[in-house]
Amino acid sequence: MNAQSIIKKIDVYERLMRLDKPIGILLLLWPTLWALIIAGNGKPDWIIVLIFVTGTVLMRSAGCVMNDIADSEYDGLVERTQHRPLVKNEVSKQEAYLLAAALSLAAFGLVCALNTLTIKLSFFALLLAATYPLTKRFLAIPQAYLGIAFGMGIPMAFAAITGDIPMIAWLLLLANVFWAIAYDTEYAMVDREDDLKIGIQSSAITFARFDVIAVMVCYALTLLLLVISGKKLSLSYVYYLGLGVAAVVGVYHYFLIKNRDKTSCFKAFLHNNWFGFAVFMGLAAHYFIQYQQ
Repeated sequence: MNAQSIIKKIDVYERLMRLDKPIGILLLLWPTLWALIIAGNGKPDWIIVLIFVTGTVLMRSAGCVMNDIADSEYDGLVERTQHRPLVKNEVSKQEAYLLAAALSLAAFGLVCALNTLTIKLSFFALLLAATYPLTKRFLAIPQAYLGIAFGMGIPMAFAAITGDIPMIAWLLLLANVFWAIAYDTEYAMVDREDDLKIGIQSSAITFARFDVIAVMVCYALTLLLLVISGKKLSLSYVYYLGLGVAAVVGVYHYFLIKNRDKTSCFKAFLHNNWFGFAVFMGLAAHYFIQYQQ
């Protein structure tokens, strides 16, 4: 295999893992960072942080490959996904299986540097990542399942740092479930017509004409749970300023999705990075001020 062929193959693998579209990594990473900074009381072990950040990239990449394997028979029928590598036969299913396995093993190798509880949780996290694509066949709101899968970094972060999973971890996980339903419904609104044709389930289909209201309610519930979490942790006012910015982001999304324009709905989905960032910055500001006093 010559250099040009190798470069082309790397490009195919990169697109299969969606490294060219980092929004998924960010949406998976922000709640994990929320948990890490809280569990570490503002000063989490940087080795643990590095393990989780790297593991997030690896597992999101593995999840994308698993998703494309599971959806290979459908992706060619959906406008947004018809040019994915497996659909275009740029990579074989065998290669995709091997790539997903290699990425998962690499992530597990990182987790092995952590404690036993975290290692046990990693098996459940892998199960969720592997089975999520299948839930679109039978769950009315597979986005809720996605929220749990994308939120497993939360209990794992607490387990890695404190050796326990306190109630606050479950509150944050529930907040992440509602956030995932909100942003992935925006995403699903783009594919609704295609999904109806091929028989795939999604929250956008289930919520039907109430989709916009449902997204706003989910944002509101996310913020409410984050407020409750802040109260339980006795966080200062700057944390709530961060939540205020996140609320503004949610309101902005209403104006993007209210007319159900596909381009605007997808823009709203991508913009959720700033929602997660605002929450994290509120937490970071709280701990920064705490340690300055």
